[in-house]
Amino acid sequence: MKKHFKRWILPNLPEAKIYLVIILFLAIILLQFDYWIGGLAIVLFLFLLYYNRRMIHLRGEAWSSYLESLSEDIEWATKNAVSSIPMPLVVVEAGGSISWYNPLFGQLFKDEKLLGRNIHDFVPELVPSRFNSSQEGDVQELFFRGRWYRLIWTPVKTGNKDGNVIFLIYWLDITEERRMKDLYHAKKLVFAHIVVDNYDEVMSNTESTNRPAVVAEIESRIARWAGSINAGWIKYDRDKFMLVMEEQELKAVQEKKFDVLDRIREISEGNKIAPTLSIGVGMNAENPAQCSASAQSALELALGRGGDQAVVKQGTKLYFYGGKSQGVEKRSKVKSRVIANALRELMEHSEEVFIMSHESPDFDSIGSALGIYRCARFAGKKAHIVMDKSNASINSLIQRLKEDEAYNDLFIHSDDALDRIDKDTLLVIVDTHRPSFTESPELIERAERIVVFDHHRRSAETIENAILSYLEPYASSSSELVTEIIQYFDDKIRIEPVEADALLAGITMDTKNFTFKTGVRTFEAASYLRRAGANPTSVRQLFQDNMETYASRSETVKRAEMIKPGIALSVCPPDTPNAQLIAAQAADSLLNIKGIHASVVLCSTNGGIMVSGRSLGHINMQVILEKLGGGGHLTMAGAQLEGITMEEARQLVIEAIEDYLKEGDGK
Repeated sequence: MKKHFKRWILPNLPEAKIYLVIILFLAIILLQFDYWIGGLAIVLFLFLLYYNRRMIHLRGEAWSSYLESLSEDIEWATKNAVSSIPMPLVVVEAGGSISWYNPLFGQLFKDEKLLGRNIHDFVPELVPSRFNSSQEGDVQELFFRGRWYRLIWTPVKTGNKDGNVIFLIYWLDITEERRMKDLYHAKKLVFAHIVVDNYDEVMSNTESTNRPAVVAEIESRIARWAGSINAGWIKYDRDKFMLVMEEQELKAVQEKKFDVLDRIREISEGNKIAPTLSIGVGMNAENPAQCSASAQSALELALGRGGDQAVVKQGTKLYFYGGKSQGVEKRSKVKSRVIANALRELMEHSEEVFIMSHESPDFDSIGSALGIYRCARFAGKKAHIVMDKSNASINSLIQRLKEDEAYNDLFIHSDDALDRIDKDTLLVIVDTHRPSFTESPELIERAERIVVFDHHRRSAETIENAILSYLEPYASSSSELVTEIIQYFDDKIRIEPVEADALLAGITMDTKNFTFKTGVRTFEAASYLRRAGANPTSVRQLFQDNMETYASRSETVKRAEMIKPGIALSVCPPDTPNAQLIAAQAADSLLNIKGIHASVVLCSTNGGIMVSGRSLGHINMQVILEKLGGGGHLTMAGAQLEGITMEEARQLVIEAIEDYLKEGDGK
C-alpha cells in the first residue's frame, strides 16, 4: 500500500498548467518560423497535456483506494475496541430496544435473549422515558444483582437519513469504590458532649450518704453504654463527659433513640429526683476541632430545649431524640442577677429601647414586654413596644393601657421602628427566640444590639446575633423571667399596678392557673407581683370572655373526636370570630375532660391554618408540632400551616402524632 502510494502520489504542483500554457505559446511562435519544428512542438504539447490529465486521474484513484483502506482499518479497530472494552456496554435505540451489546454485558444476563428486547424488561430502573431526554455524559448509579454500577450514557446520531439517535450505555463497576466510601464514612469519628443537666437538683435532693452511690451509678451506666458502642470516653468535670465513637456506631444509637437517656432516668439510689442527660453530637465536620464545636453547639441546643434529650448536628441538619421529661426548676437565681446587671448596663449605654415579641401577642408576651419597658424607663431611656395590631385575647389589657395617659407613646408600629432604629438602639425580644415568629423580622436584621428573653424550648431557628440571651425553658413563662429580672435590676425600681397585673396574667395564662410547670420560683414571682400591686380580681377580669367567644369555644369542644387513645382533635367552625383565641381556649378546655391527656385544635386564620396543641405532660407537644414547623414546650405548643386546606392540615397533624407515637416518645 505504501509503495503504491509513493509510486503514484506525486506532488501536484500548481505550476503544471502554467508550464503547458508556456509550451503552447512557444509552439505557436515556432510555427511562424518552421512548420516541422512547430508541428513537433504542438505534438509535444498534446502529449504533455494527455500525460498531465492521466497522472491526475491515477492520483485520484490511488487516493481513493488509500482512504478506503484506511476507513476499513479504522472500522475494524473501532469494532474490535468496542467489543473488547473492559466493561459491560450495551447499545439501545430510542425507546429502550437493545440493538447490540458486548460479551461482558451478556455475562450479566446469562441464558437471556437480549437483542430486540427492551432493556426496561431486564433493568426496571431504566425507564423508556430516559431514552428521549438523556444528554451527553448523563450518569446514573444503580445497584444490580449484588453489584454497584455507574451507568454513563452517550447519545450517538446514526448516519441514515432519519437521523435517529442510539444510546451507548457503559456499565462501570463501582462496587469497590462504594465499599471504600461506605467504610470511610462508617469509620469517621463522631464527638459527643454529655452533661447531667440536673446534677445540682439531684444532689441537693439526695441524702449525703447516698450521693456517692448516685454519682457512681451515673458514671457506671454511661461507661457501660460507651463500651457497648466501642466508644472512648472521659469524665472531665463532676457532671460532664466527652465521648468519641465511629459513625457506624452512632447509627445504631440513633436507631435505639439514645436509650441511654432512659437508663440514666431509671437510676434509683436514694435520689428523689431522677437524673437526666443532655447529649450533643457533632458529625460530618472537616476536622476534629469543628466536630467537637458542632457537638458543643448541639449540646447547648439540647440544654436550651429543656434537657433530657440528645441533639445530633450533621452539617446544617439537626436530629432530636428524647425530651420526654418536664424541665426541672433551677433553684439558684444567680443567673437572673447576672442577666439583670448586664441588661441595665446595656440600657444605660443606649439612647432608646424597642421591645418586640411574637405575632398575635398574648398576656405573657405583653406582660413581659411591659416589665422590660419599666426597666428601661427606670434607666431613664425612651422605650416603646413594637406592635402592629392587637387581638381579642389582649384587648382588655390594651384598653386599660390606652386609658392611662402615662402610656400614650407606649406602642410603636414596626414601620416607624424601622425608620428610627440605629446603632444606639437596644432591641429586646421577649417570649420568642425565632426571628420568623416576631412582629417584624426586618427589625432584627437592622438591629445591631439585641437581647432575648424566652422560656420556650430552643428550636433550630434562633436569633444568632444577640449580645445577651436568657433562654430558660425551666421557667413557667417569660413573665416569670422578667419579674425576676426586675427584682435584681435595682432595689428602688417600682412597677405600676397595671404592669404587675399584666405580668401576673402572663404567669397565670402559661401555668393554667398555677397548675402546669409551676415551681417555687413561679410562686415567688407571683408573690413579688402581688406586693407590687397586682390584683387577682383584676387579672381574672382580663381573662373574661363575652358570650359569643364562650359559645364558639363550647362548639369547638363539642366537635372534638378521639384520634388516638387519650388524644383529642377538633376543628373550629368555619368563619369563627377570633379563631386563634378560640382554638387555644378550646385546646385548654379539652384537657378538663376525663380521659383526655392531649388535645389539638385547628382553626382558619388569615392566609393559613393555626394549630394549637396542649397536653398534661404525657405527650410532648413541642416535638409533635416541630414536625409541622412550629414550636413551644412540652405541654403547650403551636404551629402555622399555609397553602393547604383544613382537611390536609388535619391529616398532617394526625400523621405527626402517629410518627411521634411510633418513635416511642409517647406514653
